[in-house]
Amino acid sequence: MTQLQVNGQAKEVSVPDDMPLLWVLRDELGMTGTKFGCGMALCGACTTHMDGQPIRACVTPVSAVAGHAITTIEGMEADRVGRVVQRAWVENNVAQCGYCQAGQIMTAVGLLKATPAPTEQQIEDAMSGNICRCGTYPRIRAAIKQAAAQLAQGGQ
Repeated sequence: MTQLQVNGQAKEVSVPDDMPLLWVLRDELGMTGTKFGCGMALCGACTTHMDGQPIRACVTPVSAVAGHAITTIEGMEADRVGRVVQRAWVENNVAQCGYCQAGQIMTAVGLLKATPAPTEQQIEDAMSGNICRCGTYPRIRAAIKQAAAQLAQGGQ
């Protein structure tokens, strides 16, 4: 049995130690917000947080996250930065097909927690590992800038 802390709740799963976190979240815990994209940590669709840092769940074995705080897109509503970023995403009509957006949001939240007032280049660098097949990159950047401004003003 592996003990996990997911979105502030204790979870226990009986899976092989090398099972990727992505499949534990989706198949064992029914949390389907985290998406499978490439399976090689190249597209960012599976981005979650471990102890507040973005990780790629498709290549992270469940044994590596035991004892750490895991946060998924489903947990963003309970996170101040997550709420502001999600609201900015909606207000900027970022999502087109929406498939990559959970990973995009998770990466953006990680960026804004580490760098509350990112430059254009910092946004570009942080988001470069997340692929959007619909090409909503300008709206993603706009939403991140809006969220940063709202957070700086004390936005909730």
